[in-house]
Amino acid sequence: MFPKNVFLIGLTDSDLARLRAIRNADRYSYHGVLDPTEILETYDFPVREMIARAEEQLRRWETDTGKTIDGIGAYLDFPVSTMLPILCARLGKRGPTLESLLKCEHKYWSRLVQKEVIGQHIPRFQAFDPFDDSAWENIALAEPFWIKPIKACGSMLGFYIENRESFDEAIDRIRKQIHLISEPFDYILQQATLPKAITDIAGHFFLAESIIRGWQCTLEGYVTDGDIQPLGFIDSLRYENDISFFRYEYPSVLPDAVRKQIFSIAKTVIAHTGLDNCAFNIEFFWNLEQDAIWLLEINPRVSQSHSDIFEKVDGQSNQQVTVQVSCGEAPDFPHGRGEFACAAKFFWRLFSGDARVVRVPMDEEIKRVEKRYPGTIIHPQVKEGMKLSDLLEQDSYSYAICHLFIGGRDRKDLLDIYMHCTEMLPFEFASIQTAS
Repeated sequence: MFPKNVFLIGLTDSDLARLRAIRNADRYSYHGVLDPTEILETYDFPVREMIARAEEQLRRWETDTGKTIDGIGAYLDFPVSTMLPILCARLGKRGPTLESLLKCEHKYWSRLVQKEVIGQHIPRFQAFDPFDDSAWENIALAEPFWIKPIKACGSMLGFYIENRESFDEAIDRIRKQIHLISEPFDYILQQATLPKAITDIAGHFFLAESIIRGWQCTLEGYVTDGDIQPLGFIDSLRYENDISFFRYEYPSVLPDAVRKQIFSIAKTVIAHTGLDNCAFNIEFFWNLEQDAIWLLEINPRVSQSHSDIFEKVDGQSNQQVTVQVSCGEAPDFPHGRGEFACAAKFFWRLFSGDARVVRVPMDEEIKRVEKRYPGTIIHPQVKEGMKLSDLLEQDSYSYAICHLFIGGRDRKDLLDIYMHCTEMLPFEFASIQTAS
């Protein structure tokens, strides 16, 4: 039997290595679509041209080889996630429809869809135009509340609004930067059939939402031919500011009854969006005091941040789901077959404002820490000489200088290893004013 040809948009060398380690990997032959640097290292997304080049690359491959493309997959955020259904439709390949995907990714449209079937599990929300000088007066939510782009890219331009002053400060930044996402997203919207309630909402619009709190977790799952299945629950722990993520931890410590209720809510809303032949991850809050479960957002893909921690605990990356679903196969994902009882992705952050990077751990220093704690993977996010403000996809309150993937016996073990790693890794920074 010949291997199935699977194309991944923005495939990196590290993800290729992970894909080659999935169960029955010899059944698949992997191919990248587009250079990952034009997706991961910039906010300049000429989406029309990117889609055209990707389509031409795929068609040329079939013509030149005489072989068949068996699946097209994606695991990256915007613009890759929204390119996938367009390419699948143009080439006649299996995948979600653009409209069903936008009912997940377009934050305002998604809230409208959710309100129809799970209204008791979502916050109050309202769309607004950040270029409207009367926006503050027209938002009918009590402070504090969140504002975020209707199409987010990571945590970019998400703000916690406490009063008019913090709103005005956020609007100043938004007006300078939102075009980076809104212009390519407007092109994506032009490719879809939209209801009237959405056609009036341009790509630069924002969503205001009332505050929801509780224990945050993410459900990863997939849907194939209408069959919706869970993959796993991951806990999302934040720093003391209650905004910036500290770590993603797997498996979740949520009670079984809560997980069952969350999955029931997820099944209802995923079915209502019409999303099919696609992986997904949905973020929730469980508020014990309110006896409430709140849905935060739906992402129609696996979370790349969870890939390594799934592999550490289950023995397989969630990328196995990306591959199998793209090929029309029901994933046969294992559980509890990994090397560790639990695992986490840690975000080592700075909260002291912008600075210039003076020193980053050398390769041998990183390898020494990784050898000291087997299974640990260290990914510095900064380079010597750069400013922290040059980092992409940061939240509005901190800078993530390093990602650490750690496996351990239990939660205490994870935290101990993380603290030891930060003590051993020499990062140095200087204020912008004094750095040379």
